[in-house]
Amino acid sequence: MNNNTRSAAWWSQAIMIGSIVGAALLPVGALGHRIGLWSFQTAFIFLGGGTLLAVIAVIGGAIALVVVLRSGRVADRPLLYVGLLLGGAVVVLMLAQVGTARSVPPIHNISTDVADPPAFDVVIGLRGPDSNPLDYDAAAIAVQQQAAYPRIQTITSQRSAGDSFDRALEVLNGMGLEIVNADHDGGRIEAVATSFWFGFKDDLVVRIRASGAGSIVDLRSVSRVGVSDLGVNAKRIEEFANRFKES
Repeated sequence: MNNNTRSAAWWSQAIMIGSIVGAALLPVGALGHRIGLWSFQTAFIFLGGGTLLAVIAVIGGAIALVVVLRSGRVADRPLLYVGLLLGGAVVVLMLAQVGTARSVPPIHNISTDVADPPAFDVVIGLRGPDSNPLDYDAAAIAVQQQAAYPRIQTITSQRSAGDSFDRALEVLNGMGLEIVNADHDGGRIEAVATSFWFGFKDDLVVRIRASGAGSIVDLRSVSRVGVSDLGVNAKRIEEFANRFKES
């Protein structure tokens, strides 16, 4: 039997299967946490395992492909191509996440007013015992936040406090957040954002106060779990600010 008709070797099959399993572990770990099957720590173990399998598939696949091309083993090529493609996609995805994490400070509590951050009310009862604390340590956070996200600032509006409240509520609904408290008299709105894959929850509070003929609006967005938020809380506040200023 010549090389062109030989069946695929076990190691080619192992590389392809390893890459498939590695790629599958990422959504399985994420969705398992989202529906409550396991903790976010367990979900990250799935991610780590999937990434490790992907790295092994890429390294092993690259070496095996050189051998296959030199020896003319045609049957092994499709399996190795699949392994390299899937494994490479996982590695690129995870490297992008690592790059994002390295580009932002390891904080998860972002406020437009670092001297007097908006306070939560209803949200406090929704956060589990393992959630990050809501205390805002200005000495530890403010400098990092202002260096990384200088555009996170108090919003000054010519709208009255009442009109700003209505506009803020409209914006939050448009962003797809779950409104859990809308205190018009107190000028406070609380909402919860849930990530697509993992179901991670971030809590947001909007504080509206009258200022002269207009109003000032402050926001605070806090992740319930994790150390670094990969910049999502700052992006959420920036998105709110941009939408709020429209029309």
